This record gives sequence, structure tokens and C-alpha cells, in this order.
Amino acid sequence: MSSDTPPQEVRRRRVMYIPGYDPVPPRKYRERYRSQSALQAEVSGYAIEIGKKQTSGRFGWHVTGRMEGTETHADVEVMYWADIVSKSMDQHILGTYAQLARTAWAYIGSCALFRLMRLRKGPVIAALYPVLVLLAQALLALALGFVIYTVLLTGSVYAIQTITVAPVTGPWDLLCLALSALAGFAGAGAFLRWCRKRDHVLAWYLMHDYAFSAQHGGAYPPAQEARMALFADQIAEALTTDIDEVLIVGHSSGAYIAVSILADLIRAGRVPDAGPALSLLTLGHVIPMVSFLPRATRLRADLACLSVQGRLTWVDVTAPGDGCAFALCDPVAVSGVAPEGKRWPLVISAAFSQTLRPATWKALRWRLFELHFQYLNAFDALPGHAHDYDYFRITAGPLTLATRLAHRAPSKSRIERPVNRHTSIAA
Repeated sequence: MSSDTPPQEVRRRRVMYIPGYDPVPPRKYRERYRSQSALQAEVSGYAIEIGKKQTSGRFGWHVTGRMEGTETHADVEVMYWADIVSKSMDQHILGTYAQLARTAWAYIGSCALFRLMRLRKGPVIAALYPVLVLLAQALLALALGFVIYTVLLTGSVYAIQTITVAPVTGPWDLLCLALSALAGFAGAGAFLRWCRKRDHVLAWYLMHDYAFSAQHGGAYPPAQEARMALFADQIAEALTTDIDEVLIVGHSSGAYIAVSILADLIRAGRVPDAGPALSLLTLGHVIPMVSFLPRATRLRADLACLSVQGRLTWVDVTAPGDGCAFALCDPVAVSGVAPEGKRWPLVISAAFSQTLRPATWKALRWRLFELHFQYLNAFDALPGHAHDYDYFRITAGPLTLATRLAHRAPSKSRIERPVNRHTSIAA
């Protein structure tokens, strides 16, 4: 170990990963970590081994990191709420279009949409995208249904006239109209079911995502609150064990869930002063999509609470290349709830255009969904272009999050202006 390398602080770490609105099973995250850590180790010259979980958590894996002349052990646990996501996505077609109308009104009626556009247009366009796609699909379905209706009605009338050699009137006329209309509706419905099942453009998935966040005007649904309480118990238990760091990672929608859980733990006195280092890493956050809604008083209070804490370190990482995140937007400040003495989060950029090789960046640039997950992936820039952010050094390396980024100043491009219309907080 070189003389300028800090001594090993972390020999054992617990990583609690909170995913965003994602119905995939936890094993997908394990496979991503396994494959991407191997790529990052090859680029950066260290070693990582993945093994079976060694904790009581329901989903997870064990990591041994050999880097910077040390060996560190980490237990990664996935905080599971994919079942809640899947249940919220289990909507029939008319239910999804009803969600569309309610969600659009939630953002437009509260003026949140127009305030969000003053921050970053990318995630707002991402929010409007499923609305436009679903409306376009509805129009195509109506057009298809009308064509089916017209063709069948014309064909059936012609067939009956040919057989009877007489005009179609009375019951026959009504029967032709009814059967043709039913066939048209059936055809339109079949087309929309096909669109929902295929959903290669992820419009239906994104519609459910935004509808889930907006269904209670920014307040958490009861099922989500109950699951968050379970997560809080798991984190509180980890904070009483003989380890060196408890690292909470909140990705996408998981970022605001992580904020609320930690705020609850701190307010309840469940974070021991002499316990492990407590760190929060939020990645690709979409916090304003919720905190800008009228009834998000609980989340806004949690943001304000966490931003002044001295017991934890909170680092927020986003990238302008991620069109689904509010890149470099300080979630506390832009939500209009920054209190006196605010110290968190430290807002830094993952700078995809600098931390990825040109060929990799070019290949990923228009794969918007994968870019939103790039924070969990390897960065393949040459060692001479090494960057502060390395997900695998943070989760499996010998330094706490605070020490690893102690030298790092916040991004000069960060956005801190408060633009939220709704700034009330929970009592």
C-alpha cells in the first residue's frame, strides 16, 4: 500500500440495494453485479469474487473485493418490492387508460409538470412519451376497429342482398350492424392487448411507473409504506452488528424510498452513534417527480431532515446523458425544502461521455433504459481517464463512502434553484 493511500477502514460492509420501479426478480441484479464487476475489475486492475449470501436477508450475495492492497467483504441485499410493482402493473386496458388520465391530471392540474420542465426536459419528455404512445395506439385501434366494422358491414349487407335478392331491412339490418360493431371492438381490443403484451417501446411499463408515483398525489401507497417499514427494520438490524459500514443504495425511484426510510430511522433514534458508518448513495434519482406533487409532504420533510444530518454521508450521482433522471439536480434544494445548515447531498456527475470509451458511449447513447442503469455497470474509460465514481470500489472497496469522496467538490453544473410550487412538509 502506497504512503498516500488511506488505511483500510472497511473490512466488512452491508450493502442494502433499493431498486426502482422494476418488476424483474432480484437474481437479475445479482447477474448484473457479477458480470459488470468482472468487467470493471479487468479495466481497473483489481479482483472481485461473488459468492452465496451469508446474511439472513431474503435476496442477496456475498462479495470479496481485493483492491488497493486490501481484502474487503461485503454482503449485498436487494430490498424486494418487485411484487408490489407487478401488482400495480396488473391493469386491464381500460384501467391503464384511466391511469393515464388521472396521472396527466395529477401533474398538469397541480402545475408540477411545468415546474419540472424548468429543471430537466429529459425526464419530463420521458414522462410524456408513454402518454403520447398510448394515445397513438388508441387512435390506431379505433381506426382498425372502424375498418373492420366497415368491411364486415358492407360485406354482410352485400352477401344478404345477393342471397335474398332484396334490400336488407329490419332485423337483418340491425344484426349486421351489431355483429360488425362487435367485430370492430374486438379487433381494436385485440390490437391494444397485443401492444400491451409486446411493449417493446416500454410505453405501458412507463405509464404504470408514473401512475404509481402519482396515484396518491405524492403520498406513499399503504402497501409501499408497509414494505418500507420492513426495509427500515432490516437496516436498523444491520446498524447493530459488528461491521464497518452500512451502505444504502437507492436507484431511480428507489432513491426517494431510501431517503424516507433513513429519515424514519433517524427520527426514531434507531441509528446508534457508535455504530457502523452510515452511507447513502442515490443513483439516477427521479425525486422531483414525486416531491413536486401536492401531497408529497412526507417526502419533502424527509429530504429536509436528511440534508442536515451529521451521522451519515449522502452522495447523489447522476449524469446528463441519462435522459430518465434529473441529472445534477440537488433533490433537496430544487424541492424548495433546503433548511439552514444543509450539508447533503454531495451532487456529482458520472459523466458518461468521459468515463466510457467513445465506442461504448456511442453504442449506449440512444439506449435510454440501459443508460439509466449505467450507474450499476462498469465504466471502461482507460485508466488515465479514471473517475471518482466506481460502483464496485464503493460497494466492495476498503474505504467508506465519506473517505472515498472526501476530496470531491460538488459538480459545478449542479442545479439548486428551488422551483417547486408545493413546499409544505409533514408536521
